[in-house]
Amino acid sequence: MTDIAKLDKNFDVDINIPTEDTVFYDVKEHPFCLFGLIYEEGGYRRLPQAVAETVSPAVAKLNLNTAGGRIRFMTDSPFVSIVASMPKTPPHNNQSPTGSSSFDLFIDGLYSSTFTYPMAKCDDKGYAGRKSVPRGVLEFVNGKAENGATGMHEITIHFPLYHDVREVSVGLNLGAKFLPAPAYKTGKRAITYGSSITQGGCASIPGLAYSNLLCMRLGIDLWNFGFSGNAKGEDAICDYIAAQKPDVFLMDYDHNAPTLEHLKSTHERFFRRFRASCPETPVILLSAPNYDVCPSWFEPRRQVVEATYRNALRDGDKNVYFIDERTLFGEEYRDLCTVDATHPNDVGFMRMTDCISAVLEKLL
Repeated sequence: MTDIAKLDKNFDVDINIPTEDTVFYDVKEHPFCLFGLIYEEGGYRRLPQAVAETVSPAVAKLNLNTAGGRIRFMTDSPFVSIVASMPKTPPHNNQSPTGSSSFDLFIDGLYSSTFTYPMAKCDDKGYAGRKSVPRGVLEFVNGKAENGATGMHEITIHFPLYHDVREVSVGLNLGAKFLPAPAYKTGKRAITYGSSITQGGCASIPGLAYSNLLCMRLGIDLWNFGFSGNAKGEDAICDYIAAQKPDVFLMDYDHNAPTLEHLKSTHERFFRRFRASCPETPVILLSAPNYDVCPSWFEPRRQVVEATYRNALRDGDKNVYFIDERTLFGEEYRDLCTVDATHPNDVGFMRMTDCISAVLEKLL
């Protein structure tokens, strides 16, 4: 098999960072702002591991995947380096390592580059990468950006969607300034709970998972509790989500119910259990987006989700909303919105974000 990196240097992964002009900082320390993750037991988690273990053994494992994690800060450094300690993992059959196992870099809300997971070169200690920031964005002359803006720029680094991360350090130019990032403009915290689609499979980079797109588009802190293949509406995860008192809850749960009967017995119960603890919190109920693949299978499930919504309205709930799966991928080229007839590609995630944000921004 031909090694494309030997033919085209743009496909190579440079894991050798020049250190003479780089100072590394642990992202758990001030002034870095960590969102979507907690740190415990020597690694990053989406919820406390003890809670995850009460949900199911599979959720306990998937909890180590860092989907939805974000580092935010301000700097005038002309480059950003990263060193990450991560266990080695086999490739995903239908997902690129640039999404499943890599970090990406956004500058002032615009995508810049990806710290690509070097599968062929990586050992269990993890990997490193360094990105020179594009000219005119963070290329400085006499302390000012060439585009005339001030020297400080907002940096967002998204964690991998399907990989465990033990430690992360960010390297900046020696002498560079760095400060906390501004607070998210809405000041709101939301939680989304659901399947592999919620977790981000199969976005090409982490920033294109719909939870991360909504963070950037609407200025919210959205925590991703998508557990691939294992969002089954357990009471333990419902209780944990309710205890966080989110400002908005996106209940993206139906895809992983093993049977229609399971979904019928858990979906409305899950909603009412959450509502008992959070009586005023807006809840958005979503059904699965890939309806067209098998309408005879998805339609009964869609009806279960809609029934939860209709029953809540009947009972006087004024803070519940329903997004029909048949609208999530839009109208044109719906068949081109997944990588495998199940998981959205980048087009699918963008269309989901358009649909969800139209509802969500009204609540913010």
